Amino acid sequence: MSYTVAIVGRPNVGKSTLFNRLLEQRKAIVDDVSGVTRDRQYGLADWNGKVFNLIDTGGFVPNTEDIFESEIRKQVKIALEEADGIIFMVDVATGITDLDDAMADILRRTKKPVYVVVNKVDNGTRELEATEFYSLGFTNNYFISSISGSGTGELLDAVTAPITPEEDVEETKKDSGLPKFAIIGQPNVGKSSLLNALIGQERTIVSDVSGTTRDSIHTHYKLFQKEFMLIDTAGIRKKSKEKEDLEFYSIIRAIKAIDEADVCMIVLDADKGITAQDITIFSLAVRKGKGVVMLVNKWDLIEKETNTARDYEKLLKQKLAPFTDVPVLFISVLEKTRIFKAIELALEVYENRRRKVPTSKLNEAMLAAVAAYHAPVVRGHAIKIKYVSQLPTPVPSFAFFTNYPDDIKTPYRNYLENQLRTKFNFTGVPVRIFFRKK
Repeated sequence: MSYTVAIVGRPNVGKSTLFNRLLEQRKAIVDDVSGVTRDRQYGLADWNGKVFNLIDTGGFVPNTEDIFESEIRKQVKIALEEADGIIFMVDVATGITDLDDAMADILRRTKKPVYVVVNKVDNGTRELEATEFYSLGFTNNYFISSISGSGTGELLDAVTAPITPEEDVEETKKDSGLPKFAIIGQPNVGKSSLLNALIGQERTIVSDVSGTTRDSIHTHYKLFQKEFMLIDTAGIRKKSKEKEDLEFYSIIRAIKAIDEADVCMIVLDADKGITAQDITIFSLAVRKGKGVVMLVNKWDLIEKETNTARDYEKLLKQKLAPFTDVPVLFISVLEKTRIFKAIELALEVYENRRRKVPTSKLNEAMLAAVAAYHAPVVRGHAIKIKYVSQLPTPVPSFAFFTNYPDDIKTPYRNYLENQLRTKFNFTGVPVRIFFRKK
């Protein structure tokens, strides 16, 4: 299920601290100085098996001509349009400010769920003081301390309530038809040009079907015995000339496209290379279990020597580590160089993602790999893997049955994953491994 939650609020109320807490990692920079969070942070949160996209929007940057109009209103407006739920964060230590009032005035107009989160409530006195925020007029109010984590459980229960396992199952059923390929990447890397080059051929049967995600166009492609859906994420509404806000729109589009897609075709500018935002999108796709193909566009503009492509690919995969079993293709949309090879690669990755290995072949190959390189002895106990089976999930997942499942470390897990990739070809697809008690 594609469910997105945005954290909004004025500066210094603890938005990034809460973001890190919900993601269970120190991803956003936290500081007492206002305006630290300028580049938006995006992550995948998991609460009791319910997974959702989380966005840390940051506060406004001070010393602009019209602070509220130019910064806060734009951020809240984007969050209201794109997110499914809004966490409105306030600070009990300072009470209700004019900025809180102004933001609350905008949030009252949305039909989407708004969760008022009063931060820094870490003792009985502050809990009493936090009741002041009921006067903002919202029904969902939560008192938390984002540093210690107290109160976040109740908040997460409420935020994830709309996400049900039944909806996840239905989405899996809907996605079992044609392959879905999402074209994602930074602005001006050639996403729209790639789509136009692919569907602009003669005798191509094309029908534009409006997707459930606004501004994502699903294009039905059928040519040369190939049939699939292309999800274009390039349609960004230019409501602002600010590059920062356009990128905010584009990355939310990309996140939602990842949720819908089977394979993500990440387009890069050969001259600029892979950026931090691209790596974030790539990591999200991997965590969501999607196939990935990296397309390096504008390759015709690069001065080449004997090993230019090889060296470029090596540097690219260093930045993508630890998941480096990803196909990389150098293309030129302008000259239509290798663009149809990109589709062939995406279809191959799609088949890799759907691959079901017969249990007999799986055990024959993997038990031989285990015999060739045993897991290290732990506390004097020899670890023995007796049996392997593939789990019935959309993402290739394998259960290894062993006598000491908790004692198998990451290096040996990586060895087993590499053996699976070598023997059964899971290029471009995340592989998940689980150890279970036999």
